[in-house]
Amino acid sequence: MDIGVATRSDSAPPAARKRWVPRSLVLGSTLFALGLISLFTGHVASEIEWSQLRKAWRSRKGGGYSEAVDIWKSKFSNLYYGCSQKGPHFRSAVPERKSNGYLLIATSGGLNQQRTGITDAVVVARILNATLVVPQLDHHSFWKDDSDFVNIFDVDWFISFLSKDVRIVKRIPDKVMRSMEKPPYTMRAPRKSTPEYYLGEVLPILLRRRALQLTKFDYRLANRLDEELQKLRCRVNYHALRFTKPIQTIGQKLVTTMRSMTSRFIAIHLRFEPDMLAFSGCYYGGGEKERSELGAIRKRWETLPELIPEDERSRGRCPLTPHEVGLMLSALGFGNDSYLYVASGEIYGGEKTLQPLKELFPNFFNKEMLAGDDLKPFLPFASRLAAIDYIVCDESDVFVTNNNGNMAKILAGRRRYMGHKRTIRPNTKKLSSLFKARNKMNKETFARKVKSCQKGFMGEPDEMRPGRGDFQEFPSSCICRKPERKNNETLEKLQNRPPVVG
Repeated sequence: MDIGVATRSDSAPPAARKRWVPRSLVLGSTLFALGLISLFTGHVASEIEWSQLRKAWRSRKGGGYSEAVDIWKSKFSNLYYGCSQKGPHFRSAVPERKSNGYLLIATSGGLNQQRTGITDAVVVARILNATLVVPQLDHHSFWKDDSDFVNIFDVDWFISFLSKDVRIVKRIPDKVMRSMEKPPYTMRAPRKSTPEYYLGEVLPILLRRRALQLTKFDYRLANRLDEELQKLRCRVNYHALRFTKPIQTIGQKLVTTMRSMTSRFIAIHLRFEPDMLAFSGCYYGGGEKERSELGAIRKRWETLPELIPEDERSRGRCPLTPHEVGLMLSALGFGNDSYLYVASGEIYGGEKTLQPLKELFPNFFNKEMLAGDDLKPFLPFASRLAAIDYIVCDESDVFVTNNNGNMAKILAGRRRYMGHKRTIRPNTKKLSSLFKARNKMNKETFARKVKSCQKGFMGEPDEMRPGRGDFQEFPSSCICRKPERKNNETLEKLQNRPPVVG
């Protein structure tokens, strides 16, 4: 018989007596309440700890950071790490003979635009349960580069690294080709198509024809996918796509040469080539000559609308001039003894355009200056030259983008994944008006305003938010936060560290 617990004496009148409650129920309720309290207090403690971290790196006074920002490296980068391992329920790829058919991909654009296409091709093949044929690279874009996949990427590594995720072959077997009644069906998917589109519209054709080619394959897959597919994107982009030995060798040679001159250096992707300026529709003060030259290039894109250059600049859609990039870096605190590696093709305006940047930063280098005759075998191939720049920019201490294009996004995402290395993207919308008024303020005021404009554009870990922007630039599914205990240890070290002058 269960023993009850009374709250009033048994001698009390019946109306005044409290109902008897089983002791087991009282004890169970008490334990449950204590559990809730413990859970709540633990959650509050955790939130307080993480709040302290956030306050430490977001603390501001009077519109500026309360302590100097280290312009070379984020103090909070070691709180995070890249994590793209597949989960336990992500099944291995099926054998080639059991797949739903062969998927051929024709990429589009320059090196980094094609890189996005290759990455998404692997994911689409996974969605379709198809065998992927090594993608074809674009030979007809603006750059007119006839390089194939094997000339830029290590194809054997690509196939072997992804073998558990997707079955990949170099070409459709001859036996299969001979057995097909018709050549592979060709189609183009709409931009940013969902997995449901591929399963509903593409898979039935693949099953019927056994081989299917998707053309102009760039940004043909939705930005947001489930976490396992996003992690697959990261495995492809950050691990499987490895440059060939000749490209890696010369790229690392350039990095070593830079390191032999300085312990740390800045890499700038200027993106101030004629095609970029023509595409942007911006104007840089070159008079009728500039309008005529860039206007002629712009006609190559038949669908581009007429734009008002001043409006585009006020909206932040115009790349900064090399001089403006230099002014921004100086205002942020980089001294004129800093070493610059400039990644670019043909700069519009040539040496005259570059001279103001060189005057601000005399330690100015590019691949032509560093590689010498070793660069000759690569000169006819724009994509291979871009791959060399990619390596040096990836290895730099600070990477500065000047246009939120394909290379800028991919490198920004990769640098976040590889340890949140400092990546600076100009806040062109705010900076454009600031540059106009630069002569109306002193150097100190200009520097303070530039630093204010660049808050949130310095590659800090807190800029990474799920669902923000393009996944190539913000690979949030593949960035993990270290356990709270390690974070607290890091916070203590940061709090005890003297301020950095920057």
